[in-house]
Amino acid sequence: MTEKHATSDRELLETAVRQARHQKYVLQLHVAGLTPRSREALRTVSTICQEELAGRCDLEVIDLYKQPALAQQEQIVAIPTLIRKLPKPPRRFIGSMVDKKRLLVGLDLIPGSP
Repeated sequence: MTEKHATSDRELLETAVRQARHQKYVLQLHVAGLTPRSREALRTVSTICQEELAGRCDLEVIDLYKQPALAQQEQIVAIPTLIRKLPKPPRRFIGSMVDKKRLLVGLDLIPGSP
């Protein structure tokens, strides 16, 4: 890779990261009651909303025990499930959400490894 190409890639990445810092995020977290995995997911996602997305994140927590019809409507096959509605394109994260870094990469808040 040439130095000019590497600089161009770096500039594109830096621009994307700057734009992501101003994006509005709309997230839905689907849980099933207060199971340990549901509490873990809620804790991790809430921390991300407070620390990384302060003032630009709408988080809706949906308890599928209380609203079971939404599981079919949103095509939820496993819980917990986090759905990023905005920014587009939508993304889904299913299962354990203990790995905050994995969620940050998946939400495009930090760059992933090549």
